[in-house]
Amino acid sequence: MYQVLYRKYRPKVFSDVVGQEHITTTLAKEIETGKLSHAYLFTGSRGTGKTTCAKILSKAVNCLHPVDGNPCNECEVCQGIESGAILDIAEIDAASNNGVDNIRDIREEINFTPASCKYRVYIIDEVHMLSIGAFNALLKTLEEPPAHVKFILATTEVHKLPVTILSRCQRFDFRRVTPEAMAERMNYIASQEGFTVTEEALSLIARIADGGMRDALSLLDQCTGHGDTIDADLVCSVAGMTGKDHLFSLASAVNGKDSAKALELISDLHGKSCDMERLCSDMINHFRNLMIVKTVRSAESLLVCTADELQQYKDQSGKFTLENILYCISLLQEAMANIKKGVNRRTEMEMTFIKLSTPSLTADSENLLRRIAELENKMRGGTFVSSAADLAPQAEAKAEPKQEAAEAPTASVQLSSPPQETPDVSDEPEHSAEEELPWAEVMQELTKLNMPLWGVLNGSSAVIQGDFVLIKSDNPTLSAFIKTGTNARDVKAAIKNITGRAYRLGLYNASAQQSSAPAQPKKDSLENLIGKARDMGINVDVK
Repeated sequence: MYQVLYRKYRPKVFSDVVGQEHITTTLAKEIETGKLSHAYLFTGSRGTGKTTCAKILSKAVNCLHPVDGNPCNECEVCQGIESGAILDIAEIDAASNNGVDNIRDIREEINFTPASCKYRVYIIDEVHMLSIGAFNALLKTLEEPPAHVKFILATTEVHKLPVTILSRCQRFDFRRVTPEAMAERMNYIASQEGFTVTEEALSLIARIADGGMRDALSLLDQCTGHGDTIDADLVCSVAGMTGKDHLFSLASAVNGKDSAKALELISDLHGKSCDMERLCSDMINHFRNLMIVKTVRSAESLLVCTADELQQYKDQSGKFTLENILYCISLLQEAMANIKKGVNRRTEMEMTFIKLSTPSLTADSENLLRRIAELENKMRGGTFVSSAADLAPQAEAKAEPKQEAAEAPTASVQLSSPPQETPDVSDEPEHSAEEELPWAEVMQELTKLNMPLWGVLNGSSAVIQGDFVLIKSDNPTLSAFIKTGTNARDVKAAIKNITGRAYRLGLYNASAQQSSAPAQPKKDSLENLIGKARDMGINVDVK
């Protein structure tokens, strides 16, 4: 009868275990010197050799003729344990035997001496699945078992074990097997089985397995069913790695701010029974790959993909800024959390891609930094086109900036009269010299106090005249908005937090004239970048 590769080539001595030399060397030395613990705890991810080492250890402590701490695998005890004829070695699955009664049965059995071996060994796999009552029933026995009993506990989730269990065991942490060690082992198995595997296929299988030797051999076993020659294309087909075009298309729609295209792709995928949670997870992994390519020089060692897909990732990553990629991952992770809460999956994905494709819909600081980074990246090229969606809400663009600056009359200051019930905006002050105000810092402080007001004031500037701060903005709604509710109070609080002084508020009016030229306004965020570009002579077309 055919036996799968991971069972047929399961290590029988410590030296055959791949990638765990820091553990196998210690265990072999303990057996060789006779300094054995009564309880061992093996932890690590799946397929790294925990159960295999437990079985080797159970044979080694009972072997009649051990060799350098390894079982000989030839004596009657080793062969009896290997065939399952000796019942002194008990392997228990805690996932299905996790009750108090199961542990009580063990406590009764350990009082009997072994029938054929020196030690009675209990291997408890997935021990984290035991109930609280079962853990409590095991405590005293695990701390002081009879001299002829050894416990070997194995788990993939050590954080779920009580501290009282951890303190009673000698712990060994199994590492993920490196791709190089996996490829070497699989190459050896291929030579023994008589089939050929290319180096690219070995490397791809090792990266897909993600540190699990058992997963790697299982995938290799699947590939052998298609022929005696295994290449990277066959591995991709067997592993289901084909068909990533929709991920690149969705990312391109986000980069092009084409929400309609993104919704069309989602609708098409939904019609083909694509699970939206899986799609969200795949998109997170897709942007993660773009992030790796963007930040790591040798990205191929960290990605699970073919050479052609790697080139696609490199090409697409050049169209995104790192800030944009991180923002996409953050928003998709929020969508994943919402999907797990039970919201409509398709609607959540559609909302998420609309937000990704339309930057103006979100006004948080993370999105603003992302948009600033995009503009800076475009400015390095010498020219860029900024759509109206990229700018915060403000008045429509007027004449050409340079011409407007040349023809603008000298401005005077006139304060608008506040409503009778709103004393936050003060009466007209006496005219005096204007001073500069760190308005950009005030705007940053305002994001902590009143985000809607920050949106209204975005693109504005301000100067100090005596005891007044005069706000200059093209937004026609500012006058009514700042006199509503606590808006004026929040602006004054932000100014005081930055300057340390309390000022009264007023609105800057350029309709009248005065002898002195107006203070140069200090712009903020995106408007500041556009202004700098125009000053440098760079063509900026605001659509």
